[in-house]
Amino acid sequence: MNGLYIDTPEDLVALCNRLYDSAWIALDTEFIRERTYYPQLCLVQVANEEQVACIDPLALTDLGPLLEILYDPTITKVLHAAHQDLEIFFNLRGALPCPVFDTQLAANLLGQGEQVGYAALVKALLGVELDKSQTRTDWSRRPLDSAQLSYAADDVSYLREVYHLQRAELESRNRLAWLTDDFRELCNPARYQVHSQEAWQRIKGNQQLRGAQLAVLRALAAWREEQASTRNRPRKWILGDEVLLELARHSPPNGEALQRIRGLEPATLRRHGQALLELITAARHQPRDRWPRLPPRRPLSPEQEALVDVMMAVVRLRGAQKGISPQILASRKDLERLLTNDQDVPLLRGWRAAVAGHEVQALLRGELRLEVSAGELRTVAMA
Repeated sequence: MNGLYIDTPEDLVALCNRLYDSAWIALDTEFIRERTYYPQLCLVQVANEEQVACIDPLALTDLGPLLEILYDPTITKVLHAAHQDLEIFFNLRGALPCPVFDTQLAANLLGQGEQVGYAALVKALLGVELDKSQTRTDWSRRPLDSAQLSYAADDVSYLREVYHLQRAELESRNRLAWLTDDFRELCNPARYQVHSQEAWQRIKGNQQLRGAQLAVLRALAAWREEQASTRNRPRKWILGDEVLLELARHSPPNGEALQRIRGLEPATLRRHGQALLELITAARHQPRDRWPRLPPRRPLSPEQEALVDVMMAVVRLRGAQKGISPQILASRKDLERLLTNDQDVPLLRGWRAAVAGHEVQALLRGELRLEVSAGELRTVAMA
């Protein structure tokens, strides 16, 4: 491996002394979460201009020296698709290692690919084909061999070069400041906090339920979230989504009815049957005004659908001119929300507003129109 393998406290302190004065640090992690609620951190890869290192958190009882470096607000942490890595550090310390620079978000803005993967970005910018043989590695197993460590090191070694190229291009195109809000949002703790009472909203199929059924689903989903986090087990190991929906739909009033719920395992019945019945009963007896409600679904009229098409035309036009994917500016769902007076859409904030959002709003106010001239689409201010 072109770098260091750090698995002793002495080596960790020595490494951190060499990282201390860095303006930026490339950062990545390897983890597993198939058998746990919280991701299990198995390796931390860091790099600055001079060196690359793989740090073994399973061999080290104290990552304190590393965390002091990563949480230094004068050092920019460079990551690719940062959310999952940042979640790990949030779970470790209850805070986020900011500021950050996300090369996937930068790629979106530079026209280098929409939600592009790290290997594809390295290939596109550096012409390097990364080894993919370790993609399904169990990073919790020890010892790690040279191929695994080399694969892990590559995740930050080339990240340095991608960062330099992207930053230089962003600065040359006066777009670096455009990403400030996006990077700041990655450091918003609310993105990583678990709210058990909102867990029901993430269950696919909840739109099939109504009234008290949703109250039951909310109670059961919150209970599962708390069980899973307390026991550090995957949610589906406690109860699968399909079982939660069946319980909410039928709301069994007693043990006999509970046994007829499809997919409810005998072991779960024995261990949690009484608790489930009590949760269902309590939820069904809540006052109606405390039942959760799904967002109203109001299908757009044909005229509104046509107007969304026109709004999307403005977004596509400006995206093409700036070399930005229109989906990065606004999705069709964003535009539908904006049409129905929902102002909380990314298109109306920051650089997106400057590129296309203000024009879309002007279009809706009747201050702008689209016209075709010499076979090209353009916007024209209304007289």
